[in-house]
Order: sequence, then structure tokens, then C-alpha cells
Amino acid sequence: MPKSKKRVKATGAQPKSTPVSRRYVLGGGAVASAVALGGGVWGLSSFRTYAAEHDLSRVGNGDLAIVQIHDPQCPTCTALQKQTRRALRDFDDCGLSYLVADINTDEGAAFARRFNAPNVTLLLFDGQGALQRRVQGMQQASALAEVFAAHKATA
Repeated sequence: MPKSKKRVKATGAQPKSTPVSRRYVLGGGAVASAVALGGGVWGLSSFRTYAAEHDLSRVGNGDLAIVQIHDPQCPTCTALQKQTRRALRDFDDCGLSYLVADINTDEGAAFARRFNAPNVTLLLFDGQGALQRRVQGMQQASALAEVFAAHKATA
């Protein structure tokens, strides 16, 4: 004879939930605060880097300078910026400043006009602010690294 199966009647009762401790909530708040603070520090650091790169008054301050005439909406300008930054990785802390003249700002457009430079152009300056070399068009990082090394050697 087959064994009869017992039917379990659904009661509609919800299983008891484990209460959330205050420590758990505060710990989660601490983690969220730490993440937010970290994001804030990163954001501040990014803004400072952006502001320093766009401070064209740094040309002629004693350091060699590379100024990119740049339109942020131009894909070729953005690609050149990426290659320039890649080439500059080997030149950290060596008295070589990378600056950006954004032609969509009054200061950047005036700078580009002053040197008669279209976008997708790099201008290389000596420490006194005299233009030494002009590099126009898209370049690969390896070629730019050679140009930057030669520029550094002339200082």
C-alpha cells in the first residue's frame, strides 16, 4: 500500500526576519561615507589636474612646456591627447609640463591665435616661453616620445 502524503496547510505566515542591528547599519553607513569621501577626493584631484593642465600662464615659468591646441569635441584631438599622455609617462617629474589650450575657451582660443596654431597641434616651448617646435597632426606615442626627448635634451 502506498504511504499517504500529509498535506501541509499554508498558513500565510511570513518567516521571521533577523532584526538588523544598529552596528550593522552604522557600519554600512561608514562604508558608504568612506566610498563617498574617496570619490570626493578623487574628484578634487581630477579637478586640480584639469585646472593645472589648462593654466597657460605656466608657459615660460622655467620649465619646458608642451601645449596641445585642443578641441575636446574633436576625435583626432582626443586621440592626440591620449598619445601625448602615453608618451609623457616616461618623463614624469623632469621639468616638462603638459598643458592644454582648449579652443572652446577664450584663453585657449587666444593662445591658439597668438601662435597661429590650429587644433591637433603640439607647441613645444623652452623655459622662458619661446616657441621651439611645432608638431602638427596625429602622432603615435613612440614618435612623440622621441620628439619630447630631443626637446628635453635642448634645455
